[in-house]
Amino acid sequence: MFPPRLNPHADAAIAHLDQWTRDTGLIGTAAARDRFAQADFGWFAAVTYPTADERGLCLIADWFAWLFLLDDQLDDGGLGKDPARTGELISQMFEVLGGDGRSVPEDAPSLVTSLADLWRRTHAAPGWRERFVRHVIAGGLAARWEAENRVAGIVPDLASYVENRRHTGAIYVCMDLIEVVEHLDVPDAVYESEPFARALGAACDVVCWTNDLYSLDKETALGEHHNLVTVVQHAHRLTADRAIDEVSARIAGEIEAFLRYEDETLRAWPAHAALLAAHFAGMRSWMRGNLDWSARTRRYRDAAHDRADAAAYLEPVLVDATAGAAGEGR
Repeated sequence: MFPPRLNPHADAAIAHLDQWTRDTGLIGTAAARDRFAQADFGWFAAVTYPTADERGLCLIADWFAWLFLLDDQLDDGGLGKDPARTGELISQMFEVLGGDGRSVPEDAPSLVTSLADLWRRTHAAPGWRERFVRHVIAGGLAARWEAENRVAGIVPDLASYVENRRHTGAIYVCMDLIEVVEHLDVPDAVYESEPFARALGAACDVVCWTNDLYSLDKETALGEHHNLVTVVQHAHRLTADRAIDEVSARIAGEIEAFLRYEDETLRAWPAHAALLAAHFAGMRSWMRGNLDWSARTRRYRDAAHDRADAAAYLEPVLVDATAGAAGEGR
């Protein structure tokens, strides 16, 4: 239904990403670099933003690296089990996003300084930046919700999980980046209209729930309950196989909903047909590209068989600048 596409600048983005993660200090040790390379984020960017120019694709690849490294710290590292530390780091990030990315404390951790670099390079209208920051804030709140659940040993209820999953997966943030690389400016009236919001929500759900299917073994090995399969299994007292079937059916239903709301949006806003067609094409590429990358990447497959050392590759300097000296020479 959604044909696969690959950006012609994929190799350039892959090479750029390798250098950027070195320059920003996001990836330093050999273990971290090997694990990072297995995830294939440059290729992921190329299949989810197939029409971006080279500069735009390199920016996307960098955003992907940053988002996934943050996600790993929250899911696999100690940060995700410490709501106070999570809140402190997120507050530092909000300070960056509240400015122009040029004023960052010297002792800020790598995840904060690299975010400042990304923010300086992401050129967009003020309205877009405000919307993007709102989505990042929502992601931060959802991350704290997850951390509190982990500390309390809570398996979230289905409704709460579905609502928070779009934000913990930063998928609204990624969909926002479609406008940056495609040079679009969706009017607030269109963006906030019911059919567009529902189409976007359906596309986000397809991406997040597909990710949950592919990451299930990894997260089960880590004792992680924030996965739609696990939540459905717990809520309806199903076997694992039945829960997987249920999630697969839900994904198919969301694809149908996306197509329906896409058509409604185009009929409701004919004056913005060209702009909307480009944005919806970006959503389609995200749904298909995410599926192709999830099937290809070793990110989930290897981690599922490496339970004892699942978080060993995470570098403390990403969230604690004082850890840098202790980690030198590893």
